[in-house]
Amino acid sequence: MKGDGQVWAEEIQCRGNESQINSCPTPPSQNQPCSHGNDVGLVCSGYTESRLAGGPDICSGRVELKYLGTWWTVCDACWDSRASDVLCWQLGCGTAVAVPGQTWFGNGSGPISHDVFDCHGNETRLSQCAVSSWSRAAFSRGQEARVICSGSVVSTLDGTVQLAGESECGGPVEVYYQETWSRVGGSWSSREASVACRQLGCGSAVQVYSSSPSGTGASDVCLTGFECSGRESHLVNCSTPHNLTCSSRERVSIVCSNRRSLRLVGGGGRCAGRVEVLHDGSWGTVCDDSWDLEDAQVVCRQLQCGTALSAPLPSFFGPGNGPVWLDEVGCVGNETSLWDCPTAGWGQTDCGHKEDVGVVCSEFKEMRLSEGCSGNLEVFYNGTWGNVCWNGMEEDTATLICQELNCGNTSKVSKTGPRVESAPNWLDHVKCRPHDSTLWQCPSRPWGENNCDKTVAVLNCTAKEDEDIPRSKLSCSSAKNLRSCTNHWPLRVVGGAGGCSGRLEVFHGGSWRSVCGDSWDMMDARVVCRQLGCVLAQGAHGNATFGTGNGALWLTEVNCRGTELHLWDCPHSVHSSCRSQNQAGVTCTGLSSRSSPTAVATKPPVTTPPVTTPHHP
Repeated sequence: MKGDGQVWAEEIQCRGNESQINSCPTPPSQNQPCSHGNDVGLVCSGYTESRLAGGPDICSGRVELKYLGTWWTVCDACWDSRASDVLCWQLGCGTAVAVPGQTWFGNGSGPISHDVFDCHGNETRLSQCAVSSWSRAAFSRGQEARVICSGSVVSTLDGTVQLAGESECGGPVEVYYQETWSRVGGSWSSREASVACRQLGCGSAVQVYSSSPSGTGASDVCLTGFECSGRESHLVNCSTPHNLTCSSRERVSIVCSNRRSLRLVGGGGRCAGRVEVLHDGSWGTVCDDSWDLEDAQVVCRQLQCGTALSAPLPSFFGPGNGPVWLDEVGCVGNETSLWDCPTAGWGQTDCGHKEDVGVVCSEFKEMRLSEGCSGNLEVFYNGTWGNVCWNGMEEDTATLICQELNCGNTSKVSKTGPRVESAPNWLDHVKCRPHDSTLWQCPSRPWGENNCDKTVAVLNCTAKEDEDIPRSKLSCSSAKNLRSCTNHWPLRVVGGAGGCSGRLEVFHGGSWRSVCGDSWDMMDARVVCRQLGCVLAQGAHGNATFGTGNGALWLTEVNCRGTELHLWDCPHSVHSSCRSQNQAGVTCTGLSSRSSPTAVATKPPVTTPPVTTPHHP
């Protein structure tokens, strides 16, 4: 379709990494005649429009996003209050004041998007948020994301609720009533709390408690008198409240069953680590008394992390802090939430933090290169290291992977055969987009679906010299698109045989560096062998058994327990004194396709269905 108005006659030669078109160079050549018959057009791969549908105005309704001419519905498990704030701001509707439940604004009719929007909340458009295509959320009609913005007539309804704490789904209750936000005083039962949790999109009520008010808050007035049956979708449907002064009553606080009340810490990803629960406003741990794989299954299900591969030994992921909240957990294994399982009661325990439990779930994912910053690209999924197929992988995809692994800002990609014949081919047709910041956001075929046969991807990462980015200063924050990377130290062994023995080297600050042999023992070697994908540690060597190499000594006084997932999880020092001839090395047995980071599974890993990764952004 022809446009109108003035035609831009200068030739534009973008390199592709500019943030806006007026940053693209234009050659000094003479302008060429051009008319509207030569107007250019394009179709972007992302969502092109956003709206709130089904509400009384444009500032409230179901979240719907337009992709290639079709309006998609967004699942509520893929959406949170930060994304709601960004969308409200983008629509010119102020900020998000409520995330209502399933009875609001009807159900959508278009296709369902499982993309997860990871917003910080300060973006001005959804397109600035990281988008992951790896959602594991089950979805059915009625579970669409819904938002009420402050610019909507709905936002003035009495009974709109918010929580004043740091958690989206736990904290002191505030209710909008008679054109003002007020604290809730008096006493609430689980019925009123259930309505508030449902209205917030935070699941069911786990706890109701009273907390002493601090400061003056949103107003000098508190509300009391709410009486609900527990089945209402909104507090406005409960009995009418009345006012009282804030100083005369304590303040009502609630904790809802939303998954943000449960987390795994210290495992290198959200699907592995020490079990921690949020209760009474504080994060605490769970004791190992009676803990087994059935309990771990419930945790993995609640976090949408697949199935439990193992219930590791006590304190496997290190001791936690704060209270030990739960003890004698007795799940059958089919519960939807840890809160549905019998326990000794909140805070009723005689355990110490040395008995804190951990879990490893099938959706725990990692990636590595077989030679540290070069070699075969391999990913860990469902308890097994496997391959990433080549199938014409582009250098932009390989470069993102190198940046994420702290291995440099450019890469060459080629193909080869797998290191382990029995290893699964986990991923195929991986194609990262400019706005992706991690491999797990890049579209691909579902887990295990491939046609690559025995041709897998090989990457060779390098730190591209740049006068503005010295090699010694290379970091993820200097990578394009401000891509974030892991706290990953790429490892390799040099001077041995077979990729499982040699002098240990760690990539840091743009170069390979050696590890001091002081305090080096079999516990340290176990962690390294596991991280390298080798089977078992047979020897821990010092005194430069495999030569001294050319790299400076950097890591010293490593003191692993032997159970850590990664070397960087172990206590250590850097830049301490060490004799240059005293360099650490390892001897491990050969490669294994099933090399669980934990190696302590109580039962064989359970095979889970592959995750279907949509090809739309």
